Amino acid sequence: MRILVMNPNTTASMTASIRATATAVAAPGTEILATEPLWGPESIEGHFEGYLSAAAVLDRLTTLDAPFDALVMAGFGEPGREGAQELLDVPVLDITESAAQMAMMLGHSYGVVTTLDRAVPQISDRLLTAGLLQRCAGIRGTGLGVLELEEDARRTERIIVETARELVRAGAEVICLGCGGMAGLQEKVAAELGVPVVDGVAAAVKFAEAVVGLGLTTSTVRSFAAPRPKRIGGWPISGQASQQASELSVSAVPSARNADFSPETSGI
Repeated sequence: MRILVMNPNTTASMTASIRATATAVAAPGTEILATEPLWGPESIEGHFEGYLSAAAVLDRLTTLDAPFDALVMAGFGEPGREGAQELLDVPVLDITESAAQMAMMLGHSYGVVTTLDRAVPQISDRLLTAGLLQRCAGIRGTGLGVLELEEDARRTERIIVETARELVRAGAEVICLGCGGMAGLQEKVAAELGVPVVDGVAAAVKFAEAVVGLGLTTSTVRSFAAPRPKRIGGWPISGQASQQASELSVSAVPSARNADFSPETSGI
């Protein structure tokens, strides 16, 4: 089984951290591939960057020539998952929903620790759309930007623990780490708080293994049917240099993807 984990930002060091967490929890026989878009923001901290990233991720998937059995979207509260479900014929899992779903199996209510306060409404909207907000006791920002998470590991851990403790006091019985850049911190935070802590990357990888193992994939009868064939000007963006075309057709078939991608990207 091959699982592709997509970091939605272009920071390769964060991709490496996400890959390490995914590999650590993967079952024997599961191969983890990890990469990031060829272009886009170095971190995602708002709606504008989120939608840019979603387009960049879909562009990367369209031009990627590497077979995989499931996709994990490693952006917490970020858009784009539905588009990937239309584009691909393999299961697509989002770390936001995967973390919340797993948390609700472990306690009556859960809380989310994220980066900046401005991310809170986005995550709340994502959970509401997914039908998962009702049992959320709260979503709190740490005040740390996405890239700041990697600057000082001890400070990052301390602030996450302090913020998570506030959520536990507010009634959360389980904590979700609300950023792909927090991957790998769940055990340290759980040891400090004494409650289960769910990392979305780890949860999504295990759910992906289960879905693939059961022979299931995304339903395409209605909401996530393949994109209708039509001309899309300038698409895919990263394939323009080699294709020299102003209008290209969308393909929903992974095997038909363009194999032209940068050798500088992580993992693939």
